[in-house]
Amino acid sequence: MKRAGLGRGLDVLLPQNDEILQTVVRDISIDDIDPNTEQPRKEFDREALEQLAESIKAAGVLSPILVVENGTRFSIVAGERRFRASRLAGLATVPCIVRSMTTEQQMAAALIENVQRQDLNPVEEANAIRSLMKECGYTQEQVAKKLGKSRPVIANTLRLLNLPEEALGLVASGALSAGHARVLAGLEDTDKQVRLARECATEGYSVRKLEELAKQDTAATEKKPVTKAPAKELAPELNSLQNSLREALGLKTTLTGNEKKGKIVLSYSSTEELEHLYEVIGKLL
Repeated sequence: MKRAGLGRGLDVLLPQNDEILQTVVRDISIDDIDPNTEQPRKEFDREALEQLAESIKAAGVLSPILVVENGTRFSIVAGERRFRASRLAGLATVPCIVRSMTTEQQMAAALIENVQRQDLNPVEEANAIRSLMKECGYTQEQVAKKLGKSRPVIANTLRLLNLPEEALGLVASGALSAGHARVLAGLEDTDKQVRLARECATEGYSVRKLEELAKQDTAATEKKPVTKAPAKELAPELNSLQNSLREALGLKTTLTGNEKKGKIVLSYSSTEELEHLYEVIGKLL
């Protein structure tokens, strides 16, 4: 029996030939399969798994699990949610594609599947991307190409890991969204990040509301002494430029001045962000 073996995304990691495109699917004993120790996804919703298990009981596993062979056993590369649900459904075997893959390919495949299915929370995704970069020596540009995302998106995702633990916990639990996290990551003061994260989660503020609070908080902190002229608010077009640069570069960007004179300050808060800045400057030279 033959089935089309790989979904869009996973195939970019593997050779393009007839053997891959027409892959034989094997039914393997569920007791011979081990979970992926490097699985990017750390939380599996029990209710969602039970729903998938009911679907599997009725229709079977429609999409094979991707595994690698380790002696007499098999390790999951992609499809752990289907594996867990199959076990809940009481299946004795599950359909698998057995592939010989490097560590790099296994990590990338697991991450791609989760990202494409939107199975990861923002913190899991950021940690998985960072692990992929460290283990495989990828740059942000290389990871972006493999995941089918823009480089600024990757940079902004990695910035979330600079948040304090309490704020990260609220993002991981779903109390705060990735949009909330990006706003918080733009603040330099850790205490403010935690305070606003708590307030936002408690009050259920939208991302726009959090942006307003962050802006007010920053303005209050940077308020000049009464003996000095207050800082002028940026003209709309300059404010738009500041926001565009922040999104394009994935770095904290501060623009001050007017149309005739001013300055732009780029700030980094991690080795990854500094390396990314090197990449950007290198392309301009």
